[in-house]
Amino acid sequence: MSEKTGLMICGHGSRDARAVAEFARLAERVREAVGGDWPVEHGYLEFARPIIRKGLDALRARGCTRILAVPGMLFAAGHAKNDIPSVLNRYAVENGVRIDYARELGIDPKMLRAAADRIEEAERSAGGDVSRHDTLLVVVGRGSSDPDANSNVSKVTRMLLEGFGFGWAETAYSGVTFPLVAPALDKAARLGFRRIIVFPYFLFTGILVERIYEATDRAAERHPDIEFVKVPYLNDHPLVVETFIERAREILTGDTAMNCGLCKYREQILGFEDQVGEPQMSHHHHVEGIGHGHDHHHHDHDHHHHHGDSGSGHASSGTEGSGRDKVGNEGHGHHHHHHAPYPHADHPLGPRTLKEDG
Repeated sequence: MSEKTGLMICGHGSRDARAVAEFARLAERVREAVGGDWPVEHGYLEFARPIIRKGLDALRARGCTRILAVPGMLFAAGHAKNDIPSVLNRYAVENGVRIDYARELGIDPKMLRAAADRIEEAERSAGGDVSRHDTLLVVVGRGSSDPDANSNVSKVTRMLLEGFGFGWAETAYSGVTFPLVAPALDKAARLGFRRIIVFPYFLFTGILVERIYEATDRAAERHPDIEFVKVPYLNDHPLVVETFIERAREILTGDTAMNCGLCKYREQILGFEDQVGEPQMSHHHHVEGIGHGHDHHHHDHDHHHHHGDSGSGHASSGTEGSGRDKVGNEGHGHHHHHHAPYPHADHPLGPRTLKEDG
């Protein structure tokens, strides 16, 4: 019997119905773009339906014997490295279906071009005669307990800075690590630029994106002599859609290995040495579908994260944090087993600033 391949797009999920709708719309854009090449389904780890297992069920019901699973994550941290592979591995074993796992969207020329288009869109809307040399760019990432994922946001910032030739650029995060948005904007305001462009490097809307925009508005009130410009998030930009499809096609060509050289679970990364070899287990099974009806499965996940094991016949070889705004924007607020605490949670520019802001 000939093999039939399907494409599964795996998101985190969100309690925000707008974010869930945007993720579903992106999945539809992917479906339209691949045409009749593959059946396409999507699903979520938690807080939204369909859950990942239901999407996989739908592909099997359509006769798929091999599934290409793409994490709807910008960078590889806990959800893409641990939680999604755990769900896929278990499903593959229980149902005897081959699931191959793609790498995360990552730092990619197409993603950078999509980001540039959003920034240019905001510049056009702002108008005025402020030159880019008089402009400071602030790129805001999700924020993670994984320093490798956080550093990727900084690289995006630098690539955009040099691509546009802005006067300067800073990186901030919406949670977990530092600097958070408010202190980062206050620092940026002291550098003497006429315009500050704030870009949430997120796939979809939600509470976190709204908080970034609110922090920008508050900064504008504190610094009325500076023009603050808010950039739209990535959403279903055509080049984002293309990147999702490219990640799936990479599975077929064997080019799916994640960059593991700076993974804190494999190498002794400065400040995170005690997390080498830490068991990587999903903790989302108890909140699958919660927030959008009840589709709840109780079972244990005991699969460890394997980097770059594409083609194994199961889910092989996607950023995390705390909070409850996740579709592809990652993060979670529910734990049923211990995770190593982020070592700089008390940093003066980190999460403690949220309490100070009241």
